[in-house]
Amino acid sequence: MPARKVYARQLVSLSAAASLSATALLAGAPTAQAAMPTPVSAATARTYLAALTVKAEGSTSGYSRSLFPHWITQSGTCNTRETVLKRDGVDVVTDSKCAAISGSWYSPYDGATWTLASDVDIDHMVPLAEAWRSGANSWTTSQRQAFANDLTRPQLIAVTDNVNQAKGDRDPAEWLPPRTAYRCTYVRAWVHVKYHWKLSVDSAEKSALQSVLNGC
Repeated sequence: MPARKVYARQLVSLSAAASLSATALLAGAPTAQAAMPTPVSAATARTYLAALTVKAEGSTSGYSRSLFPHWITQSGTCNTRETVLKRDGVDVVTDSKCAAISGSWYSPYDGATWTLASDVDIDHMVPLAEAWRSGANSWTTSQRQAFANDLTRPQLIAVTDNVNQAKGDRDPAEWLPPRTAYRCTYVRAWVHVKYHWKLSVDSAEKSALQSVLNGC
């Protein structure tokens, strides 16, 4: 075969390889946020926020995480944590007890990807202690259980464990995701959850939420 044709075929081969490589990289990159239920739009969140009761935050007197029973069984042997890990992960494989033994998880709070479920926490968008201080202290145990395991609203999301721990029980006046690109989604979800569960906001919290929503 003439050298010119061999060279041309090599170029085509290299081009195809590069294309496949690029496709593989794109396939491996996160194409969407973790698959929690989509929060309301920014416009709706602003409407919801305006309707929330504004009052000073209550105390944590009497609070205990055990007053919000979790993680409850969702189906078969799968509890809420395991259900969210499977929902939010990619290629998640579970054992007979529903524990995730492989897969990958993209944390939208910080942009990190993890391949061990032990590196991932399930964050309560509105933390349990924050809910307690905002009205959940007067709820029944059944209501608190429903809140702590809410898969219908954007209340549960798989994220990097130490980022979740850094958040603790702080509201958006005190903590926002370090990845700024996610903050609009975060506050939309926060307002969505507080509105549905009829929880109050304090004035600093409302100002912080309004500030982020104004830029959405």
